[in-house]
Amino acid sequence: MNKVESFRNRQAERGGAGVKFLLVALVLFLVGHAGCNYIPVAYQGESYKQEMQTAVLQGTALPATGNPVGVVKQRLQKVARESDLPPDTVIDVKQINNVISARVHYNKSINILPFGIYSRQYQFDQTVTPSGFLLKDN
Repeated sequence: MNKVESFRNRQAERGGAGVKFLLVALVLFLVGHAGCNYIPVAYQGESYKQEMQTAVLQGTALPATGNPVGVVKQRLQKVARESDLPPDTVIDVKQINNVISARVHYNKSINILPFGIYSRQYQFDQTVTPSGFLLKDN
């Protein structure tokens, strides 16, 4: 038996590359699917945090004659509708000692694995109060 024939007769070493490629492709697909579903929801949550901060700062800067709590709540509800937040989103705006505080809470289901095999609840619970020059005593 020469060297060429010994390489051809190794049955146990054949077919491994195709299986490994399929496994790697499957793992990459699953990670990509999870990322494509989770990243937009997380980005939406972070964007809503920014909108909350802006609304609370603008509400704090409003003159005392207006209704800052109503303005802030209305703006947060408008942004919630535009951002397609769940209809059971809880928006709570309070004013304590000329400081406006807003709390928003919602849960959103995210399909991590395809076909609904595994889903995860994204919980958004954020409380925003203004800070900075608007709150300094003169």
